[in-house]
Amino acid sequence: MIIWVTGANGFIGRHLVQELAGAGHAVHGVGHGAIDEAEARRLGLRTWINGEIDAANLNALSVAHGLPAQVFHLAGGSSVGLSIERPFEDFSRTVASTARLLEWLRGSAPECALIAASSAAVYGADHAGPIPEDAVLAPMSPYGQHKMMMEQLCQSYTRSFGLHCSIVRLFSVYGPDLRKQLLWDICSRLKAQPDVLTLGGTGGEIRDWTDVRDVARLLASFAAPSTQASSRIINGGSGRGTSVADIATGLIQQWGTDTVVRYSGVSRPGDPVSLLADDASLRRVGFDWRIPLDRGLADYVAWFKGQDL
Repeated sequence: MIIWVTGANGFIGRHLVQELAGAGHAVHGVGHGAIDEAEARRLGLRTWINGEIDAANLNALSVAHGLPAQVFHLAGGSSVGLSIERPFEDFSRTVASTARLLEWLRGSAPECALIAASSAAVYGADHAGPIPEDAVLAPMSPYGQHKMMMEQLCQSYTRSFGLHCSIVRLFSVYGPDLRKQLLWDICSRLKAQPDVLTLGGTGGEIRDWTDVRDVARLLASFAAPSTQASSRIINGGSGRGTSVADIATGLIQQWGTDTVVRYSGVSRPGDPVSLLADDASLRRVGFDWRIPLDRGLADYVAWFKGQDL
């Protein structure tokens, strides 16, 4: 099957390309960042266009390799903090790129199935437990707002033009190659062997942590023939909540240090206290999360220590 991945050079995109290529699909990508030929071969990426998600680049891919059966749309903003600093840039990367992609699909590949990666940030705050897909959306940040707008565009093109658009709301994805956010920050600071590590918030913030290798399997499962024509919204979370304090403790144990963690009590703007998936939809389709958190943290620390930083 011919599959395109937008944002294939990103953290999740690279793992997804490997998963899809390993299943025998012909994978092509478009997005930002240079990928040399050797790295493209390692990932299983047959073509890479370093550029915007626009008609010119999408037409170039289709002329060279034929129309896709599926497009996995991972391109877009990836940071709450950056969305607050540069909201229009985040809008352009997430909302405008999605609009261009949908319009190209409407005119050039209306039978293609689109699988769009969204975020649990669309749910916002005030959720004390597992959040179902039909919960009221109330994003707290430009990042979450733009992901919600992306979803609305996909739903609009589904209703108005019959496109097949599925949306996967990802929660706290971590794993090898992640070079930002909490795990990267903690490991970067542990490298200096501090006696005390001070983190923001209270440590009691709950997140639904999922290893990127499992997330890649989840997304790739949408390439199965039984799911190609379906249009749905699904939580891409495990239904298991873990506090920031437990993540910090686990990383310190895996690092092999006795660093003490303290919390400032000051939360970042746009950060909800709890984001935990209601995973009933995934349980109904039989998806299994294979990588437990302790193994995932151990693998992340091993990967981090192997980097030439």
